[in-house]
Amino acid sequence: MTQNQYTKALDDAGVSLWLDDLSRDRLTSGDLQELIDTKTITGVTTNPAIFAKALTSGNAYDKQLTELAASGADATTAIVEMTTDDVRAACDVLADVYAATDGYDGRVSIEVDPRLARNTEETVAQAIELQQKVGRENVMVKIPATTEGLPAITRVLAEGISVNVTLIFSLTRYREVINAWLAGLEGARTNGHDLSKLHSVASFFVSRVDTEIDNQLEAAELPDNQVQQLRGRAGIANARLAYRIFEQAQETERWQLLAASNARLQRPLWASTGTKNPEYSDVRYVNGLVAEHTVNTLPEATLNAVADHGEITDTRIPEYYEMDDEDLDAIARAGVDYNQVVEKLEVEGLEKFVDAWNELLTDIEEQLKRHQ
Repeated sequence: MTQNQYTKALDDAGVSLWLDDLSRDRLTSGDLQELIDTKTITGVTTNPAIFAKALTSGNAYDKQLTELAASGADATTAIVEMTTDDVRAACDVLADVYAATDGYDGRVSIEVDPRLARNTEETVAQAIELQQKVGRENVMVKIPATTEGLPAITRVLAEGISVNVTLIFSLTRYREVINAWLAGLEGARTNGHDLSKLHSVASFFVSRVDTEIDNQLEAAELPDNQVQQLRGRAGIANARLAYRIFEQAQETERWQLLAASNARLQRPLWASTGTKNPEYSDVRYVNGLVAEHTVNTLPEATLNAVADHGEITDTRIPEYYEMDDEDLDAIARAGVDYNQVVEKLEVEGLEKFVDAWNELLTDIEEQLKRHQ
């Protein structure tokens, strides 16, 4: 099969495209394999909201629900069984990509229960459990970048488990994530793990930053022209300045010592890249974030938009740093408190995942009763 010209161009530019979605139907229909073959998809990410949608739509899980109900499984056990089965199957579909890229791509992420995000010990325990239950080398465990999540990230990496660090909004927190990742690699090396097999990405959320800051700009008593100049500037500027931190981290002696032990880079992953404001281009958060050693995780609608008209038109990220600094400074002068924004977004992001998980528990509990 022939790869789409626009998705292949992104891959050629160093951007790995991972699908931000997974379901039993997508696996059994061959749809995931088709996206690999035709739209250059090289990985999959999941989250509680994605699984809530998958597990409560259609009848793809009916047979397994009947078996789980017969075994007396509770809702939590059922969710873990069904989601790890899907992730294991997706890992198998992506096994050829994993082998062909020497582990750089071909990854599938599964997230720890979001209710554990403020509990280091329980996060570590479940991360180990999920990795063992999936039982595939190309699985990654997603851990939120909360204050309590940072030591969990270090400890899970030290156990030789690949980690997708999620829910990063701030540049300060990203620096802390890099430190946690480096400490994890150092621990893994001490524990005798092969660092070349250990992979990590740092998921930096993009469009939600624009949504929140745009709302604050529009609510402020500012001249219309000033609002128009600043709207939609923050999300991409914030992400591109994170890439500058990524570049700086590679220059440190600490990283270079790990690289000498065959460690892999922790790539920035652009998350929340679906465009929420209809006034903005539907490929805005793809074309504006093109750089080597990055991942862009796309909901299917955004992937289709890229495949249709996603010609790369923007200059590469490092050429924008000066402008991005100026944009964030101008937004601060307009009265928007950056620290307040990113703190709010982390809290809200976690709440959304917890809400999705709780709703899923209720739905699965009801479905188990119906399948008894």
